[in-house]
Amino acid sequence: MPRAFQSLADLLNHGFDTVIDVRSPAEFALDHIPGAVNMPALTNEKRAEVGTRYTRVSAFEAKKIGAAMVARNAADAIDQHMRDRDGSWRPLVYCWRGGQRSGSFSSILAQIGWRTDTIKGGYQAFRRLVHMVVYDDPLPHRLILIDGYTGTAKSDILRLLPGLGVQMLDLEGLAHHRGSLLGGFSDDQPSQKAFETAVACALVGLDPARPVVVEAESSKIGKLIVPPSVWAAMCAAPRIEITAPLEARAEYLTRAYADVIAEPEALRQKLQPIRQHRGHETVGRWEALLAEGKMTDLAAALMADHYDPAYAKSRAVHEAERIDTVRAERLDTEALVEAAKAVAEIVRSA
Repeated sequence: MPRAFQSLADLLNHGFDTVIDVRSPAEFALDHIPGAVNMPALTNEKRAEVGTRYTRVSAFEAKKIGAAMVARNAADAIDQHMRDRDGSWRPLVYCWRGGQRSGSFSSILAQIGWRTDTIKGGYQAFRRLVHMVVYDDPLPHRLILIDGYTGTAKSDILRLLPGLGVQMLDLEGLAHHRGSLLGGFSDDQPSQKAFETAVACALVGLDPARPVVVEAESSKIGKLIVPPSVWAAMCAAPRIEITAPLEARAEYLTRAYADVIAEPEALRQKLQPIRQHRGHETVGRWEALLAEGKMTDLAAALMADHYDPAYAKSRAVHEAERIDTVRAERLDTEALVEAAKAVAEIVRSA
């Protein structure tokens, strides 16, 4: 009988040995249950072919050729991935809506003797549980934001907090983006659904009785939108401000964005959208520093001319409670550890 889950926490603690996603590779790539293994009952092309037959010929013909394809792919999956599984192995199988793909695949595994089950409602049921966490319900967690000007190493400080016993939610890490115009990582960002899944699962793993520290962000991180429940909690959250001298911030950014600096032409292209906001003269001065290889000077100019004014304007519009300020004169490794310790102490007493 298909297994029904009432909450995301229940589903993530499913108790099975392996979660098998039998949807097509394209469906799996868009989003999937964390830890699931993709063993497609139908490839991208065959899924499209079955769908075409369903609409243009008949449901019977579509099911007939689909069943044959699923059986062949299940046989391949057993041969390639399950040869070493003994009789105690318990797989949990799901497809798009808990229908024929997962049912057929699971039935074949059950005939072998494995104690298999399916997820009632499939991926759609999982997606509804994610939606409940990040859209429908207010967050039960008490958020505290780390705030400060660009280059104050907020992300690095945030990631030191778990080692000091403080809970944190790393939105930039989950979004695969550094949260600024220059901020993409080398790999692509996930889909919006996959981002929401990652955020929801991270939240489920945090204790609502203890504060959760989050870096202050805009409502978008790269191409991704911060889910509504999280954004609402962030807007209402008090802040700990990190401050550091401009010189220290410029030196830090030069280190932190070494991969961006290593590609001067790509960096120059990233500066172009700012022309309409800061003017040709200002961007031209940045380009001159870039051409001369004066990267620390460029970082300082970008902050003084663009990022700092934008931050000041945003803070004037969105005034928030400030719990305390952590002042860092340097932003090297040792100084970041000390700043993280100061943040942790403030959070524990908040």
